[in-house]
Formats: sequence, structure tokens, C-alpha cells
Amino acid sequence: MPELTWQKSSFSGGPQGECLYLAPTPDGTIRLRESDTPDVILATTPETLAGLLDHLRHS
Repeated sequence: MPELTWQKSSFSGGPQGECLYLAPTPDGTIRLRESDTPDVILATTPETLAGLLDHLRHS
């Protein structure tokens, strides 16, 4: 896999410096990681992530 270009979420940066990073991949999936555990990387699809965000916004 090529080197990923990580982008910090615009909602990151709380008082403890917690940050969520996202990176698109060539196969169309999205990778997610937290600043405090950068070696743990989750993979998801744009549709699944959008569904999660929609659910969180309306909860």
C-alpha cells in the first residue's frame, strides 16, 4: 500500500490533544486512527462512515 496522506479531523484537538486522523486509500476505503494509538488503524467505506456520522448527529 502506498504511503497514506493523513488529515486531522476538524473536530479534533480537545484539551488533552486527542486527535482523529483520516486517510483515503486508492481502493476507495478510508483509514482512521487516533493520535494516542497511531499504530491501530481501522478501515471502513465512505458509506459506512457517513452512516455512523449521521447516526451520531441525530442521537
